[in-house]
Parts: sequence; C-alpha cells; structure tokens
Amino acid sequence: MAGLLFVLLIALPLAELWVIVQFSQAIGFLETLGLLIVISIAGAFLLKQQGLATWRRMQQTLARGEMPGREATDAFLVLLGGALLLTPGFITDVVGIVLLLPPTRAALKGIFRRMLGSWAIQRAGTAGRIYNATVVRSARKQRDVNAPALEEKPLPESPPGTVDGSPDRG
Repeated sequence: MAGLLFVLLIALPLAELWVIVQFSQAIGFLETLGLLIVISIAGAFLLKQQGLATWRRMQQTLARGEMPGREATDAFLVLLGGALLLTPGFITDVVGIVLLLPPTRAALKGIFRRMLGSWAIQRAGTAGRIYNATVVRSARKQRDVNAPALEEKPLPESPPGTVDGSPDRG
C-alpha cells in the first residue's frame, strides 16, 4: 500500500511534470497548454456521453430486476477516467481516455473485476467467497421411483414488492 501511495503522490506528478516540459520544449509552451485544454474539453464531452450511457444501462438492468454488477464496474471505470482527465497532465489524460472509450474499457473491465475479486477474498478470507448457484426444480419429486408421478402446478406469480409471497416490509 505504501508503494502505491508513493507512486500516486510523488512519482506520478513528477512524471507528469517531466512529460509536460518535454512537450513544451518540442512544440512550445502555448501549444502545450492549448493541447492540455483541448484534451480536457474532449475528455469532459466523452465523460458526459459515456456516463449517461452507463447510467441508462444500469437503469435498464435494474428495471429487469437484475443486479447491475457489470454496469457498476463500467460506472466506476468511467468515473475514474473522468477524474484522471480532470488531473492536469498527459499521462493521466491518456489513461483517462483509455478508461472512457468503450472498447478499451471492456477489455480492462475483466482485469479490474478479477483484481477486485482477489482483493475482496484476501480481505474477507474464505468466509468472503461468493459462489454462483442455480436452483433447478425437478420435474417431479422422487421419493419412491415406483410412486405415481405428481402433478406439477405452476407457482402463482408474486405481486411486485413481495418477497416469497409475503409483503416486503423493508
């Protein structure tokens, strides 16, 4: 953790400053300043566009009654990309734009989810493991193979706002 803090607080700003000075020497100070401003404006536009698209996908997933796990990861990466674009410098701008573009964000999403999962397991131990499970109902109950087949009746639909047939008091 101390190494990460060192990189974020000391090494990254020094690297950003070095890159800005190199650009300034190569293309000029005003051009470098203009380029930083143009990248920030383009990044803000991209942030707004991708943020709204992610928000709509999250709302659609919730409307279907599903947990928006992938959409939440997208939202976090979009937010992180926007924060990096607000930080002055070319290195953070490049990383921010990479996180805002859908194709590169999709490629990084799996890596991020695996890293977050392994971090959560380290922090919670084996008690924190999450298992995927699917409940499957058999076509008939098999207490006795020679018993006649039981007639299957579909379960009635629960009205919205209920859990297991009883009103949700949450």
